[in-house]
Amino acid sequence: MVNTISHIGIGLLLAYALGLKGRKRLGLVLLSIIPDLDYFSYSLFTLISGSVSHEARNQLFYLLGHREFTHSVFFAFIIALLIWLRTKDRAFAFGGFQALFLHILLDYTTIAKMRPFYPFSTNESALRAIYPFDPVINILPLLPVFIVAAEYMKNRGKWSLEIKDRWKIKSTGRWPFEGKDSWSIKNRDILNRKLSGLKKLNGLKGFHGFVNRNEGKFYASFIIILLVWTTVFPVAKVFLTDRISRAEGTEISYNDTYPISIGKFLAAYSYDDTRYKLLEVSYWSGVEKSFYVEKVNVRGDVPDASAYAERAGKLYSNSVPQAIDYPVYSISEKDGAVTVILSDARNPYVKKWPYFDTVYRFVFDRESGEYEVYESHYGRTEKKLENNYFE
Repeated sequence: MVNTISHIGIGLLLAYALGLKGRKRLGLVLLSIIPDLDYFSYSLFTLISGSVSHEARNQLFYLLGHREFTHSVFFAFIIALLIWLRTKDRAFAFGGFQALFLHILLDYTTIAKMRPFYPFSTNESALRAIYPFDPVINILPLLPVFIVAAEYMKNRGKWSLEIKDRWKIKSTGRWPFEGKDSWSIKNRDILNRKLSGLKKLNGLKGFHGFVNRNEGKFYASFIIILLVWTTVFPVAKVFLTDRISRAEGTEISYNDTYPISIGKFLAAYSYDDTRYKLLEVSYWSGVEKSFYVEKVNVRGDVPDASAYAERAGKLYSNSVPQAIDYPVYSISEKDGAVTVILSDARNPYVKKWPYFDTVYRFVFDRESGEYEVYESHYGRTEKKLENNYFE
């Protein structure tokens, strides 16, 4: 999950690297954020999802949900093909595909589960190898935004670097400062600050000139750095996950690991019938911490608690999206109603935008067998879900 401004910066990087100008440059910038327009389509989905069948709801979610169809390689290909058919410009069509693809890739390497091969496959996956607040993928793309701002200042005449234009010092035999025969300390400080400002402006102008002279290579090198960075961590995690799996005597899911800070991720697996084992792993030093989480927690006397946990699990398995990979059930009963709270085992151990912090509260009426389901997401107010969400 990379911030929108950085996505815009990547569009600018591509536009400069390909030598695009004018409307085509602006077009690439817009294309770099098009996948996130699914925020609007998801709003439409929430309005109509409760009035359709369960099967229709799932299919609509694949098309309109956030980080769904618009974050697929097929979507990027279709948009690039439409650009080519419209403009017959290879560079622009190629740049459009790259802008969309890099947006998808950066989101895919951070935390978001997506369906990158939809509609050919509805399987969810995510590399989850790079911390979403990683400075390289969030700050590096901002460089072209800075340069565009500098170019705008230059074109508007903000860089007037000659002393005679900034300070109209009259030839009166002395400087127009306090005192007749000498400068005061205050005046010297004022002059030094102005001279310092000139040096900074000259440095900015020199940097801008260097960029203009080496435009294509300069921006292409930043794209290469981003691609290398988004390759190194996923590959390193392959070897690290395999090594830990062998040490633990089990197979740890690469897809279900989760970055918790720069250079660290959280892994989990089912240790036995009643517990999960969670591992805090560093790219540099391997496993640093490990702890266990109970799969089922029963509060009070609920003799058939496991049956209700199983029913809640089956209902949840029919829904989309599948944010919970390691389900934990907290079961209680009051006034003839059995409550099952379903959450992810990793949720309490990850701070700052965990992707799996959705909590479901199933309330089953023991006598009638009917149920209601409530969802809380990202700490927001709990809301009731329609039954077509699950069946």
